[in-house]
Amino acid sequence: MNIPDIGFNHQQSDEEELEVIDLASIYQRANIDHNPQLPHKVNFFMLIYIEQGEGVHMIDFNDYSFSAGSVLLVQREQVHAFDFSAKPQGKVLIFTQAFLDQVHANMRLPKYTPTHLNQQHSPQFNLDQPTCQRANLLIEQITLEVNHPQTDPLVIMYLFSALALILHRVRPEAKHDKMSLDQNVKFARFFELMQQHFRKTRDASWYANQVNTTYKTLNHICKLATGLTAKQMIDAFTVIEIKRHIVISKKPSQQIAYDFGFDDASNFVKYFKNQTNITPSQFLKQVS
Repeated sequence: MNIPDIGFNHQQSDEEELEVIDLASIYQRANIDHNPQLPHKVNFFMLIYIEQGEGVHMIDFNDYSFSAGSVLLVQREQVHAFDFSAKPQGKVLIFTQAFLDQVHANMRLPKYTPTHLNQQHSPQFNLDQPTCQRANLLIEQITLEVNHPQTDPLVIMYLFSALALILHRVRPEAKHDKMSLDQNVKFARFFELMQQHFRKTRDASWYANQVNTTYKTLNHICKLATGLTAKQMIDAFTVIEIKRHIVISKKPSQQIAYDFGFDDASNFVKYFKNQTNITPSQFLKQVS
């Protein structure tokens, strides 16, 4: 299985960093260079809002059932696949990190922390009828403003922020709202370092030193952001990357062990099984 990397198409959206797409248009398009129902990795964020229909959406090799009123959040660098078997109706908001940075610079908005690393936190949640009505209205207004001949980025930011805050209020978890500015900065730096060095080290103390804090403080910050300790975050992130690598490369365990900095294949297999309760070969059979 080949997992394509999908980037944000700025040409389609006139250099804007946010686009609203009708869900039906994705499975009706003939010019898409990949099959959206097969696993693909995105380098942008996605907010999928289901108006009608049901199905199962795959995110990082876990399946999440959806129905009318469901919202699914896909973070950048995640692997996901649509389910169009029942022809669901709805909207997909795609936006970049640059867009989020602009929003955070201009107004209060909850941070997009990597709660997807915690298996207890689901990227799928359901809205009640009044919230559905408000979400429909705000998405409609965002669409109108994006397509307006004199579109104003600030109006888009305010509308998006209103939508994000309303959805955030009904999400099951919101612990990271309690983080201070300093904690947010340290957490962002830790996550950036982890993305760069997870193949070389899984030592939480090393990362704590790199962000000029203590192991205990880094653990506290990570728990506020994701509900996981620093080490649990590192392991969860590493396992997701290993899964992607297994599916894409089909390499033997010995080679993957080397790619991810393990001493030998047996240590690699033991680590993977401790984290997932299955071996790498069993995982590959599940997703093939």
